[in-house]
Amino acid sequence: MASDSQLDLFGASVSPSSGDHTASPPGQTVADPVNFDAIPLSASVPIAPGTYDSIEAMTQHCERCQRCGLSEGRTNAVIGRGNPNAPIVIIGEAPGQNEDEQGLPFVGRSGELLEKILASVQFSTDREIYICNVAKCRPPGNRNPTPAEINACKPYFLEQLRLIQPKIILLTGATAVKATIAEKRGITKIRGQWFEWEGYLCMPIFHPAYLLRNPSRETGKPKWLMWQDIQAVRRKFDELRLA
Repeated sequence: MASDSQLDLFGASVSPSSGDHTASPPGQTVADPVNFDAIPLSASVPIAPGTYDSIEAMTQHCERCQRCGLSEGRTNAVIGRGNPNAPIVIIGEAPGQNEDEQGLPFVGRSGELLEKILASVQFSTDREIYICNVAKCRPPGNRNPTPAEINACKPYFLEQLRLIQPKIILLTGATAVKATIAEKRGITKIRGQWFEWEGYLCMPIFHPAYLLRNPSRETGKPKWLMWQDIQAVRRKFDELRLA
């Protein structure tokens, strides 16, 4: 039997936070403008770590990126939303149609459910959370990004992590797992476990879209497991904050 708290977790929808999601972190000085012409647009030429001095600078460059074929069909490059000083970063797979149209990750029904999950443990994209995707452009037909497309985009989300320096990373779905901890086991086998990657503490969790396809709240089902996992994230966050 699901608890009242868990039932509420997957109850009424909550719209993704709105507003300016690319503002400079408080107290951050504005560095010299990035020389965009000096940054390689070809995926065959790597982007060096430390290329960008801010999320804003990376966003400006990413919006004109042509490092893979996904750039040809995009409406918007989808960079991220949330607090650029957030202690927790959520990494998704790639933009869908709604994200491509709005230029923000995790909107629509999946975004509403994600916001509800976060709010259930008092997390907010205005405070503790920043959300981004592995791929910044929508793959045709909402297919999964290919390994080549992931590699083309990887310097961008690595730079996001370098600039934000989160304490915790949540990996939603198989693509995010493969692009980071490279765990070969399926998400059902590794969700809720902690992994260390590049100095970051990471937990794979179910993608909200998967939860929408599996609506049962019974004990042991995906939504019940997600409720256990997000509570574990909250406990770890409080533990790290008090350390």
